[in-house]
Amino acid sequence: MSPLTTEDKRGRLSSALMSDDVTSALWDLVDSGLAEQIVPELPALRLEQDPIHKHQDVLSHTIAVTSKTPADLRLRLAALFHDIGKPRTRSFEHGGVTVRHHEAVGAKMTKKRLRELEYPTDVVKDVAELVRLSGRFQGYADGWSDSAVRRYARDAGHLLGLLNALVRSDCTSRNQRKRMELLHHVDELEHRIADLAEADRQAAER
Repeated sequence: MSPLTTEDKRGRLSSALMSDDVTSALWDLVDSGLAEQIVPELPALRLEQDPIHKHQDVLSHTIAVTSKTPADLRLRLAALFHDIGKPRTRSFEHGGVTVRHHEAVGAKMTKKRLRELEYPTDVVKDVAELVRLSGRFQGYADGWSDSAVRRYARDAGHLLGLLNALVRSDCTSRNQRKRMELLHHVDELEHRIADLAEADRQAAER
C-alpha cells in the first residue's frame, strides 16, 4: 500500500465520517489497513476490552457511537476520538479495570493527531475540547447542584449542543432501560440549563 499524502489522509477520514453509512466506511478504513496510516490509534483499540461496555471492545463501541451522532464533522471526529486515551490509562486495581482521566489524555492525543492531519485550527481546538469534556456528564444522575449545572454549561460554552449530542450517542448499552434513563437525564440537564439561564437573566435585569 503506497503512502498517502496528508491531504489524502484528511480527505479519506472526513469522507468516511460524513458518509451515509458511517459504520461501513469506518470498518472499511480499519480492515483495509488505511486506518494504520491515517489514525493508527484507532485500530489499536480493536483488542482493547471496554471496561464499561463489557459486551464490546473499544473499537466496536467507538464506531457504534460515531455512527449514532448527527452529521457534524467536529462531532463525529470527537466521537471517533472520545475513548482514544483508554489504552494509555488502563490500570488494574483490586481485580478490576479502570481508565481514569482517559478523557484528558485522549484530548492531548486528539490534538496531536488532528494537527498532523492539518485540520483547521478551530476544528482541532473544538474536537479536543469535546473529547476532554466527554466524560463530564458522568455522575449527573447522582444529583448535581445548580452551581454544578452552571459550571457544566459554562465549561462547554459554544460546544454545549455538540457535547450533549455526544453524551446521548455514547450510550450503546443493550439494556433499553439504561438507554432511556440516560436520554432522560440529558433532557433534564438541558431543561435545567435553560431555566437557570433565564433565572440569571431576570436577576440581572432586576
